[in-house]
Amino acid sequence: MRLPVMKALCVAAAVLSMGLHIDANAGPVAHFDFITHAPDSDAWWNTVKNGIKQADEDFNVQTDYRNPPNGDIADMVQLVNQAAARNYDGVVTTIADFDLLKGSVSRLKAKNIPFVTANTGTEKQSADLGALLHVGQPEYLAGKEAGQRAKADGIKTFLCVNHYATNPLSFERCRGFAEAIGADMKTSVLDAGTDPTDIESKVSAYLRAHPNTQAVLTLGPTSADPTIRAVTKMGLAGKIWFATFDIDSDVAKGIKDGTIKFCTDQQPYLQGYIPVAMLAIMHKNHNTDVAQARNELEKDPKFIKRLQDYGLKPVYEARNISSGPGFITPQNIEKVSTLAGKYR
Repeated sequence: MRLPVMKALCVAAAVLSMGLHIDANAGPVAHFDFITHAPDSDAWWNTVKNGIKQADEDFNVQTDYRNPPNGDIADMVQLVNQAAARNYDGVVTTIADFDLLKGSVSRLKAKNIPFVTANTGTEKQSADLGALLHVGQPEYLAGKEAGQRAKADGIKTFLCVNHYATNPLSFERCRGFAEAIGADMKTSVLDAGTDPTDIESKVSAYLRAHPNTQAVLTLGPTSADPTIRAVTKMGLAGKIWFATFDIDSDVAKGIKDGTIKFCTDQQPYLQGYIPVAMLAIMHKNHNTDVAQARNELEKDPKFIKRLQDYGLKPVYEARNISSGPGFITPQNIEKVSTLAGKYR
């Protein structure tokens, strides 16, 4: 039997006056901002976005993903300024340029907006900015571990194809690799740009001019895909030692057919999911206790299932959470390739 309208309104008013919520799940419990330096053209970030989306679903929050369309770092800084002005419940940002971000991040701190850094940037830079934690791959370490694999194969010379030389931290991958094999990084790095045709042309020209180059290291699919075409056309596929960072369908195919030895995987899904999840847990707990939030995250059944479904393995450190490096090889490529571009 329905209550008369007036009586129903009175009951609703009484409930509200007591401070009770009729529907606690009426909408997201928090609103976050996730800011990156990536241009719209970089499809690699789609996996990060999927991590953000599923963290939103699992923790009942809403996260805006924002980036400078052309990858302009100055425009990214303005996005951080806007985030402070909009009073988000929490912010995630990459550290594309530490010096440029310092001023903008200070605006977040002035308003006591908790923030986490992800993807690019060092753990020290994250701490110096005042972030709660960093979620990403230690770039020098990732480059060094890749280089150690190359050293074991007898590699002493290499070409590092850097498609994002405007990001200073990209060189850490090249430096780690160079130091592992005992090579001179300065003479081994190619500033390739992002245009696929230009990258293919530059790689081909370099290898023709330096025929004793034993190995090629690319820093992501943007540079890997054109480099695959370059070495294939030159008859070097399967002959020149070739490794890359990050995976897409072309890289997966290259691993399967022997063109690429392995892919260093920073597990980008985790870089999207974990920062949002950690902010959501801390928001729920009304504190910024990273250790407590991490403990809850590790035990969260939804997160555990995501890790199992996608074959992901984060590394928990004292303050930060590393998303890599992992390695995709011929031994595990079949499972990973079905998830490439979505969750791996």
